[in-house]
Amino acid sequence: MHDTETFLANPAAIALNNEQIQALLPHRYPFLLVDRIVALVPGKSAVGIKNVTINEPFFPGHFPGKPIMPGVLIVEAMAQVGGIVLTQLPEVQGMLSLFAGIDRVRFRRPVVPGDRLVIASELLTVKQKRFGKMQARAEVEGQLVCEGELMFSLVDL
Repeated sequence: MHDTETFLANPAAIALNNEQIQALLPHRYPFLLVDRIVALVPGKSAVGIKNVTINEPFFPGHFPGKPIMPGVLIVEAMAQVGGIVLTQLPEVQGMLSLFAGIDRVRFRRPVVPGDRLVIASELLTVKQKRFGKMQARAEVEGQLVCEGELMFSLVDL
């Protein structure tokens, strides 16, 4: 997978604001975990931003006095950026992508209030218009936070 800087340097990349993201993804507060897409190469890759604030609904319980973003939500944010990539494929129009599995996901450092997650997802394969795989990574200030392969299944809406 390319590094995040390579994605951001792509002159053909498209940016999306929050309203445009909501037009593509079914997720809503408190489960929409992508604030902005800063680089989208349709059908190939995307880089998204999640601004992590102390106001996130999970922080009071995870953990009191030591707020840390749950790893499963970091992975979900990576999947949502990948979902944006999928919405640009003509063959999956009118379909919903669901998690089918995760492989080789590793967490490298905690994510805390004030962090800005920069998430890159790259489409690896789509098979039979029903299954596929993404490579994704999340960084904070250039430091790797999480990376792994995300499998998805496409279902009719």
